[in-house]
Amino acid sequence: MEKSAWAAAHRRRLREVWRSAGWPCHDTLELDLLAAGLLQRVWDAAGRETLRVSDAGLQVLASARQRAQAALNAHEALVARLAADMQRAGRVVWRGLALRAPLAQEDGSTRWAIARPDVFSIRHTTQEDMTEPVVHEIKVSRADLLSDLRTPAKGAAYRALSSQCWYVLREGIAQPDEVPADYGVLLAGASGLQLARPAPRRALRLPFAAWMALARSSPDATSPDEDIDQAPLSPHSPLPA
Repeated sequence: MEKSAWAAAHRRRLREVWRSAGWPCHDTLELDLLAAGLLQRVWDAAGRETLRVSDAGLQVLASARQRAQAALNAHEALVARLAADMQRAGRVVWRGLALRAPLAQEDGSTRWAIARPDVFSIRHTTQEDMTEPVVHEIKVSRADLLSDLRTPAKGAAYRALSSQCWYVLREGIAQPDEVPADYGVLLAGASGLQLARPAPRRALRLPFAAWMALARSSPDATSPDEDIDQAPLSPHSPLPA
């Protein structure tokens, strides 16, 4: 198992002990944490053994939370930045939608999956065939990207709802050729968003279930002219105005 996965499993166990009564499991995770001084064994008056997170263990949990919060803040800032860029391109934008996506099965049936794209947008038009729905999925960590790519059904759901599908990657977490050819790639760096690879474009009509979800949701009301605490965007727009 990779070191990062090992550390994640041990952090999860630390959190579980922190939130619980601390009854021991006597497994290898617990043994590692005890040996590292992150857990402590405690006996009550009746001789029952429980576990407590040590001060060193609490520091590990606090540091992990700070890192997770920093990644979340970076992700949300990039989502806002991309949403504003889509608005400047004359598109109607939603963030945090949950959309039902139809997935065709080998036996000819249809399975429905839930897609939650970071940014979903359509052209501002009155002609259904010209809405050009687009999905942008934002990744600021390599682990998050690899987790996505190991879940083909997630990408299939995105593509079932979009005429173009993009990954927006924080610069340095991956090379564009690591992302399948079904997706376009934008790189987000200090100088703005740079086009690494255009997304394949295909004709698509949104299913009725998606239109109903859009009708029940409010599009992003953030003005694209508001200042964003980021570097200016690249003039290479990923979509036509």
